[in-house]
Amino acid sequence: MDIARTGEVVWYVTGRFYSTTSTPAKLLDVGYFLHLQGIDAPLFADKQRSESTAFFTFAAEPFTAPSISNGGLDVGLDARGTFRLYLRDVPRASFDDPMSFAQGVCIGTFERVAIVPTVKVGISSSATLLSNVFTARLVASQRFRFTGVEYDLADLIGFGITQWGTAATETLTPPAGYGAVVPFVGSAIRVG
Repeated sequence: MDIARTGEVVWYVTGRFYSTTSTPAKLLDVGYFLHLQGIDAPLFADKQRSESTAFFTFAAEPFTAPSISNGGLDVGLDARGTFRLYLRDVPRASFDDPMSFAQGVCIGTFERVAIVPTVKVGISSSATLLSNVFTARLVASQRFRFTGVEYDLADLIGFGITQWGTAATETLTPPAGYGAVVPFVGSAIRVG
């Protein structure tokens, strides 16, 4: 087991942000792990790497993100919030059902320590880039077994992470109950 040191990358994720059609709109993000430092086994059930074959997923509790404008920048301010990591016996998450990412055994709970500024920049008339960074503390973890080896997120990643995320808006059809969906990728380092 290769445990990351402070400042080293501990994970790469990909997922989607969803906006509900309720008033006020709530946001949530869900996804799966492309890399989780210290796990010495494939993170997918087969060679096709996708949400439907991922053993490790995450899901945030719904949140609101009021925004401010500063010239050509729109800045969404996500409130402090909670997200959880899950280990699934049977990988079957689907972006058509965002809540399917919150299934399995909860192996870790994180709380963001401050607001998350998400910057929206229009690159052209048809392309928008979103970028954010946040720090989250690991507030609870549960030992788990994966491919016969016992792990604990507290050992693998320490007290928490700082993650940078990038998303590009594109036309994706949102599932029922959601008004918009945006794909993203994130990379996180160990904070201690």
